[in-house]
Amino acid sequence: MIYNILDYGAVSDGETNCAKAIQRAIDDCSATGGRVCIPAGHFLSGTIRLKSNVELYLEHGAVLLSSLDEADTIDYFRECDNENEVDGWEGGCFLFALHEKNIAITGTGIIDGQGSKTFFDDDPEHADEGSPLAVKGFRPRMSYFEDVENLLVSDITFRDSAFWTLHMAGCRNVRIENIAIENNKRGPNTDGIDPDCCQDVIIRGCRITSGDDSVVIKSTAPMHKKYGDCRNIIVSDCILSSSCSAVKIGTETYGDIHDVLVSDCIVKDCIRGIGIWSRDGGEIYDIRIHHIQGNTRNFADSRIRKSGVFSWWGNGEPIAITATKRENTDRIPGRVHDIFMEQIHLKCEGPVLMLGEEYSPIERISVKESVFLFKDRGENRKREIDERPSARGRYMENVEDTFLRCTKDVTIDADFM
Repeated sequence: MIYNILDYGAVSDGETNCAKAIQRAIDDCSATGGRVCIPAGHFLSGTIRLKSNVELYLEHGAVLLSSLDEADTIDYFRECDNENEVDGWEGGCFLFALHEKNIAITGTGIIDGQGSKTFFDDDPEHADEGSPLAVKGFRPRMSYFEDVENLLVSDITFRDSAFWTLHMAGCRNVRIENIAIENNKRGPNTDGIDPDCCQDVIIRGCRITSGDDSVVIKSTAPMHKKYGDCRNIIVSDCILSSSCSAVKIGTETYGDIHDVLVSDCIVKDCIRGIGIWSRDGGEIYDIRIHHIQGNTRNFADSRIRKSGVFSWWGNGEPIAITATKRENTDRIPGRVHDIFMEQIHLKCEGPVLMLGEEYSPIERISVKESVFLFKDRGENRKREIDERPSARGRYMENVEDTFLRCTKDVTIDADFM
């Protein structure tokens, strides 16, 4: 069964809010199972709730535009019952699904978050390439999918997200393949893909440009309470360009994250290549990373008049692993152990970091058959180390090619050039 949104009154002028027409098509489609077709044209919409057994299909030439009017955006985090309340996630989202199954978003069209309308340069006279922009106004997530079983996202292009692009929480049996995410690289919080307490996830063949981590695997407190560990995640064959990490595990680590495989990816102008960040009590273990190449960069800070200096996290490190306390908390971070990397070949501007604490050492880490080519190998080895968010924050340290603290059974078999 095919349900064309034009038959429900949608108007392709890019200005009329088509949310009611699109939602009626989805509701009818869910009753029978089938495809909701977005034809060629520009369609503006407020929040769309996807339902079970629905494929949202965007034809070639179709552009689905997210409204940035708060009145058009349903904030499910405020409206749902106590079981699903998430404190601090207010703001709503464009595409939404909760407790559904068999959902797909496919086609060769574009989903546009119009995020460029929420970013601006507060001090253009002092702007630097790559420096963060300021933000203004209402910034909804492009998507939020919670407790969805059998989720497919393929071939689609996500463009100009105002906030996180694909946020999946407690989802199972997920395939994200051959998609493009084209966000403003200077736009804060424009993550690419965020699996949060998900299980059995495959992310492959994707091209992601983002102003925050391109792929970030995490375990937030409310989602871990409901859905348990984040596990069985594959990330492969992707091209990743980010003003933060190409692939990051953490920072939110309230539950365990384990059995993760990252392979055959290109890191393109990222602040960090691989980041593993333990802060909240959950352990990170059984991680395999291999055949990664490309480069990292230390992007400039921005000098924003109203708020001082705004900076990205990181300074061009190819690998950064930390386990330390957050600022203003006594919570002990979970152990980071059994991490195995090989064939990591990166041009970089910062050292390899493995920074544990006496109360939370980093253990059994292996880096083999790898090459790190440093852009700056001058005599001055004093570098800024960035462990945010943490009580340590940012600080200066004399560092060579690697900086290890409170580690045990670490093997680094690599050429530093």
